[in-house]
Amino acid sequence: MKAVVYNGPFDVSVKDVPDAKIVRPTDVLVRITTTNICGSDLHMYEGRTSFEQGRIFGHENMGQVIEIGGAVERIKVGDYVCLPFNVGCGFCENCEKGLTGYCLTANPGAAGAAYGFAEMGEWDGGQAELLRVPYADFNCLVLPPDAAEKEEDYVLLSDIFPTGWHATELAGLRPGESVAIYGAGPVGLMAAHSAIIKGASQVFVVDTHPDRLALAEKIGAVAINGVGDDAVNKILELTDGRGTDCGCECVGYQCCNKHGHENNSATMNSLVASTKATGGIGAVGVFVPQDPGAATELAKQGKMPFDFGNFWFKGQSIKTGQCNVKAYNRQLARLIHHGKANPAQIISHRLPLSEAAEGYKHFDDRDEGWTKVILKP
Repeated sequence: MKAVVYNGPFDVSVKDVPDAKIVRPTDVLVRITTTNICGSDLHMYEGRTSFEQGRIFGHENMGQVIEIGGAVERIKVGDYVCLPFNVGCGFCENCEKGLTGYCLTANPGAAGAAYGFAEMGEWDGGQAELLRVPYADFNCLVLPPDAAEKEEDYVLLSDIFPTGWHATELAGLRPGESVAIYGAGPVGLMAAHSAIIKGASQVFVVDTHPDRLALAEKIGAVAINGVGDDAVNKILELTDGRGTDCGCECVGYQCCNKHGHENNSATMNSLVASTKATGGIGAVGVFVPQDPGAATELAKQGKMPFDFGNFWFKGQSIKTGQCNVKAYNRQLARLIHHGKANPAQIISHRLPLSEAAEGYKHFDDRDEGWTKVILKP
């Protein structure tokens, strides 16, 4: 089969690799029809992680089941399925609690597994023609009959739509409240979409890329072009000095300060400043325990100069971590099916798998208009 293979920093190519196949009786084999390039893939693409050369990228996957293992009962050949980026077993302590992003089985010795991701287990990615899906009865979301018609909406259930929703859940957003979302990348835009669906009274999206801010406005948010104090002051002005009820961090450790230099504390400290006293902050942007390629010694250790004094004095709270996709994907699929959600509106480019390297380069360069890239094997 053909697959997107990591060759080293800023170097991916589509190669012929051995076909994915069923290994255990609880597996199914999926013919991938749509797979996405994620902002998290870019951390690995840039060589900022321990992702091994020769491995296959791709954790946002959808397709049609073409073969099932002997122990699979619920999933049938021909089903269109969307796969959570989390690989969960369904029976460990965390999976039983719905914390499928922290499965204790699928990545022995660690909490959490994913397809085609650094230090997240053995699982090959789905930027390929075929994907082996383990624990298939648990992991596969069987899609409604309109799966082919709304494929570009449904594929976003693999990660960014649930992750954007998760950001608003972690922040504690309730109907009628205001929220500031830092980052107008795909996850930030999905957080804005989620907040509007939930009935937020004010949704602010902070970024410096005009094309992405224009998408935020199209979704129905108030776009704020700025960083640091400029963004904070604008939010305070628009909330009568009170600050938002809650806030979402949707950028991660490669965020930048007002001078354009990487500063992993920039968005978190701005959220402390722009969120009201007692407000909640949800952080879903990727932060890492070690970052050898960082600009400062503190950041290389995965640490930051956090404004804990003001955070404590304001009585705020922070919840963090990757999304447990299965906690949300079924009800979000229903929103799509009934026309209440349209996550595909942020997709900017649709490329054949053969053009994946071009897609990675443009997306990583943040070229104008390159917001969300999907690949068609």
